Amino acid sequence: MALDKPYKDVPGTLIFDAEQSRKGYGLNQFCMSLMKAENRERFKADERAYLDEWPMSEEQKQAVLARDLNWCMRTGGNIYFLAKIGATDGKSFQQMAGSMTGMTEEEYRHMMIAGGRSIEGNRFVGENGSAQAHKQPQGAAGQKP
Repeated sequence: MALDKPYKDVPGTLIFDAEQSRKGYGLNQFCMSLMKAENRERFKADERAYLDEWPMSEEQKQAVLARDLNWCMRTGGNIYFLAKIGATDGKSFQQMAGSMTGMTEEEYRHMMIAGGRSIEGNRFVGENGSAQAHKQPQGAAGQKP
């Protein structure tokens, strides 16, 4: 019997639960390997070859290669593990979070300083708030040229 997951109705949010943990185990273990300098060097020297050493799906590997952290999360990645990819690339967590929202680093910083997104319209899908999937990404970085 499947568990009831009412939290799946939170717009713009992926919950890292037991199911996501199982799905992303190999991906998250790869990310943790990047804590060692020699592994970061090997990854940067030949990303695909290094990824092929890990029990990950092809979709997970493509998400990493694209540096699409939202895609990584949909395939089971945990943001705290995925931060190791950003650190390997020399990015701050703020830069990574901005990229996940389609905002520039500056836009993201200003939004967070101002208190983050409003809770109004962002509690559940039926509210049709700004965190709705069809209203993402936000900010200048998410705009097509």
